[in-house]
This record gives sequence, C-alpha cells and structure tokens, in this order.
Amino acid sequence: MMAQLRDERSLGDLFSDLTRETSTLVRQEVQLAKAELTHSAKEAGRGVAMLAAGGLVAYAGLIFVLLAIVYGLIDAGLDPWLSALVVGVVVIAIGAIMLLRGRESLKPDNLAPTRTVETLKEDKAWVQEQMS
Repeated sequence: MMAQLRDERSLGDLFSDLTRETSTLVRQEVQLAKAELTHSAKEAGRGVAMLAAGGLVAYAGLIFVLLAIVYGLIDAGLDPWLSALVVGVVVIAIGAIMLLRGRESLKPDNLAPTRTVETLKEDKAWVQEQMS
C-alpha cells in the first residue's frame, strides 16, 4: 500500500517531503550534538575539579612524607643536601608520570560527540536511500 502511495505522488511532493524530513533531521542532530558537548564539558569540568582538589590534599600530605624520608636518609648517614636531592629527583619522576597520564585522559578523542557522528552517518545513508 505504501509503495502504491509512493508511486502516485508527484516528484515535487517527494522532494518537498524529503526537504522537510531532512530539515527536521538536521535540527534534531544539532540538538543531540549540543547535548553531548554540554555533557562532555560537564564531565571534563568535574574531572578537572576533582584532580585539582585531590592534588592539593595529596600535596599537603606528601610534603610531610617527603620530609620524613629526608630525615630518615640523614639518619642513615647521607648528608642533608644529598638526602633532599635524592627525594626531590624521585618526586619529580613520579610527578612527570602523573602529568602524562592526566594529559592523556583529557585528549579530544575522549570528549568527541561519538553518538552524534554515528547518527549523522545513519542519516546520510537514509537520505541517500530516499533519493534512490
């Protein structure tokens, strides 16, 4: 029945319907993209805030732990400057590793609107099907 109705409609009607449906589809895709980008931005903001707060608290504790290690190395027979240097180098290495991992989690690939991209591909296929 649908095939018969489709055959009876004029070419102008078909293009009019296609234009209207494509316009609606594009508006819906834009709304979906906005929603996904807003969600991604909120998630990134929360992640950055948690990283900052956790980093500050851990930093305060780390200062005292490092001080205790320096005093322990001094008691073990190292000079105070050498004890502080050893602890400083180890802490810098650990900090560099943490920075690299944090940067990795904030890459643009993790924030991309993947659902929107997928639905746009489906929409393109649908429009091509309607045109044939």
